[in-house]
Amino acid sequence: MGIKIYNTLTRKKEEFMPLREGEVRMYVCGPTVYDYPHLGHARTYIAFDVVRRYFEHKGYTVLMVMNFTDIDDKIIKRANETGEDPKELAEKFLRYFLEDMAALKVKPADIYPRVTEHIDDIIEFIKKLQEKGYAYEGSDGVYFEVRKFKDYGKLSKIKLEDLVKGARVEPGEGKKNPEDFALWKKAKPGEPKWESPWGEGRPGWHIECSTMSTKYLGESFDIHGGGSDLIFPHHENEIAQTEACTGHEWVRYWMHTGFLMVNGEKMSKSLGNFITIREILKHYDPEVVRLFVLQRHYRSPLDYTEEGMEHAKNNLERLYNTLENIRVAMERAEISFRWEKPEFEAYEAIREARKKFYEAMDDDFNTAEALKAVFEASNSINRYLTQVETPKESILRKAWEFFKVVSEVFGIFEDYFMEQKAGQEEELIKLLIEVRTQLRKERNFALADKIRAGLRELGIQLEDTPQGTVWKRIKV
Repeated sequence: MGIKIYNTLTRKKEEFMPLREGEVRMYVCGPTVYDYPHLGHARTYIAFDVVRRYFEHKGYTVLMVMNFTDIDDKIIKRANETGEDPKELAEKFLRYFLEDMAALKVKPADIYPRVTEHIDDIIEFIKKLQEKGYAYEGSDGVYFEVRKFKDYGKLSKIKLEDLVKGARVEPGEGKKNPEDFALWKKAKPGEPKWESPWGEGRPGWHIECSTMSTKYLGESFDIHGGGSDLIFPHHENEIAQTEACTGHEWVRYWMHTGFLMVNGEKMSKSLGNFITIREILKHYDPEVVRLFVLQRHYRSPLDYTEEGMEHAKNNLERLYNTLENIRVAMERAEISFRWEKPEFEAYEAIREARKKFYEAMDDDFNTAEALKAVFEASNSINRYLTQVETPKESILRKAWEFFKVVSEVFGIFEDYFMEQKAGQEEELIKLLIEVRTQLRKERNFALADKIRAGLRELGIQLEDTPQGTVWKRIKV
């Protein structure tokens, strides 16, 4: 069985069938950079980071694009409040976002397109919509005429007639119908602006993602993701304008993360109940934040509480304790010439945990169920270590390799495994130095020089001193 994804468009799980064999083309809506990213952002981007990691773990090549909205009403408003230049303000918070994502061990996207660097592309996209009769120019900008797109509402399941009820055109708006949305906004005094066929102005919000995603991923691609709050109107409007422009299906699978809740309300800047990533990382390790997020399925609401964070912290410590137990036990483990009952039981437990882990991840990236399997493996290996006086190396190795899979997919334990690998490399280098020293004593200089030359090719320089041979890393 392959990977199944819950498609917001169809409201059901579907087996993932990529447009191009062995490749996943994926677009995730990025932030509007006018303030520090908060824990709600962390929830979304950690979730999609794990989706990407799992595809890569399964052998897919992933091309991931995430945009930056670096010109927008919110940016202009914030810049006016602080007295900063909108461009400089956006650049500052864009940099903060990237720093926070790196701190959370979210792998960087392959391409980070910015709106302000794609104005010409956006203008060309709008011109095509005009030519096809879907866009019209009003007194204050260019609008998409929603009623001309027959499938409007297919993502959000909102009916056009319900949308129109009670809606009205605000004074000063130049659109024909209340449901129409802006593609291009004509400049107001003091706002950033660019030349266009409709006069100076700037892009509307929705058009940017359609333009940049199709530019880098093509007119059809596999996955488009974002928070649930983007289903309507953002993603609904994206579908309308893109499929109106291309004349065919745009995105195969739509994925949306659930809200991060605080006291029963969605965490958001507008409600003022948000906690910045920088603030939370003053109190908790980034891996605690990742585990806190992954303890719930990505589509489910996630309640932020101090108790929840402490629970994640304790669970992470439990898993690290298991890793240390395995590492220490490896030092006294023996090669398996035979297995007894504890080995068979431990083997079955690890095998079953691995099976459950993959089944959960294949089932719409169910990290909550996958984590249960990880803790089952943790409990089993700890129980095994209490049952035997001398553990078998083969059992410990299987547990160790399973935790390496968990590390690769969940983005936890990475530094730990890197340290262990570095430690093993150092032990191997020390062993080769000892062998070389003995060879020199035996006057086998040819073989001793071969070891030295081989290590140098690998970036390890040996230096013979009166106190003995020392080594250091060099660039090769």
